[in-house]
Amino acid sequence: MRVAVKDIFTIPNILSYIRIVLIPLFAYFYITAVEPRDYYIAALIILFSGLTDLLDGFIARKFNQITELGKIIDPIADKLTQMAIIVCLLFQYEYVWILIVLFVVKELFMGINGLVLLRRGKRLDGSMWFGKVSTAVFYVATFLLIAFPEMNSSTAAVLMTVTGAFLALSFVLYIPVFWRMHRNA
Repeated sequence: MRVAVKDIFTIPNILSYIRIVLIPLFAYFYITAVEPRDYYIAALIILFSGLTDLLDGFIARKFNQITELGKIIDPIADKLTQMAIIVCLLFQYEYVWILIVLFVVKELFMGINGLVLLRRGKRLDGSMWFGKVSTAVFYVATFLLIAFPEMNSSTAAVLMTVTGAFLALSFVLYIPVFWRMHRNA
């Protein structure tokens, strides 16, 4: 894949780079947090990251700035951010490891299938609606877990269960999509 210099510096791609740069900043604020204000800052970093994610997609479509590099860097920024969030949440919530397992299994499935199909000249062009819903639920639930670490354990468990259910649902709904793509490749 050849990347033109002008494609490297489109506004949507710059927003994706910003999201990647925000990951260690978020991790630092969350892991070193001692008082509620520190957690709020970490949550605001994630909120800003999520807003830049929405904005980069909107700008790319609205102003015809969709690039091959953007199709790669945007999902990488998404997955790195999501993984950083759930790994950091392990410091606060005991059962987040279940979300990590679900996340890794889903992403490995999608990544491996995506690579196999790419070698056959096929590619999943963007996420499906259920992937977007799963991501939205993930960000809302984890934002709340980050911002309010003193919430009671049953509320935290409900948020993690809902997030896990949507991750699992998204994974299950992607299986037939990839199955059809393999049959048609």
